Amino acid sequence: MPRVFGLECKLRYEKGYPPTINSPENVKTAALAAEDISGVNMVDDNAGQEMGAEDFSYLLEKRPGAYLFLGIGEAAGLHNTNYDFNDDASVYGASFFARLVEMSQPLGR
Repeated sequence: MPRVFGLECKLRYEKGYPPTINSPENVKTAALAAEDISGVNMVDDNAGQEMGAEDFSYLLEKRPGAYLFLGIGEAAGLHNTNYDFNDDASVYGASFFARLVEMSQPLGR
């Protein structure tokens, strides 16, 4: 099309991050662990899709997993200079990962 108008066009394509695609099985396991820690009404295992780029995507290309968010209440966005992590959420995050480890053991489920 550019030549029709006497123009020149150059295209430079740079490959970005791969999509972050969660394993449905891992999402279910993560949701169960989170429910054990926080209660059923506090877990949203169907949060929808997001368009952000994430390094974790490269790990998900090699092994199934689940990228998830830990709710910390109302706060500025993560990359905002006004962001302030709610330290009280650390207990839930650590307990969640401990529960995942327990669930991976033969008698943990």
